Amino acid sequence: MAEEQNGAAVNGEQQVQFAMQRIYLKDLSFETPMGAEVFKKQWKPQVNQELNTKTAKIDEDLYEVALTLTITVKVEEETAFLVEVQQAGLFGIKGLEGQQLAQALNTACPQILFPYAREVVDNIVTKGSFPALMLPPINFDALFAAAMQQAQQQAEQGEEKTDA
Repeated sequence: MAEEQNGAAVNGEQQVQFAMQRIYLKDLSFETPMGAEVFKKQWKPQVNQELNTKTAKIDEDLYEVALTLTITVKVEEETAFLVEVQQAGLFGIKGLEGQQLAQALNTACPQILFPYAREVVDNIVTKGSFPALMLPPINFDALFAAAMQQAQQQAEQGEEKTDA
């Protein structure tokens, strides 16, 4: 059994550390392109949700992860409202590298940020005088696995083209 000294394992294995430092609203946009005309229409909304994450290394063991949610709601093919929220967080991550670090930055961090972004969306939509919009939970692990599988398939196809 390895002894620990100052939070790090002595036998050469580095102890994994993951800590949320701060969560903050980085950007927020709300638009109602139709103006008051939207309230004259029968409310049968078509909701489209886009999701994106962006990571940046701030310091040696400090990363910023920004989760961007873009929600477009249409009524009768016209945009009733558009919300874009960029919820960000600073995360201290130590002891992870390569695939493990990528997975933490693209799954664990967005999973922490999503409830905050969802609350901002719901809050701003109701302040815009529209019915509450509760977004369903997102499985970031499944999204990351699908993205990795797609990247692997594209790499394999690229190798096939260079071999031909």
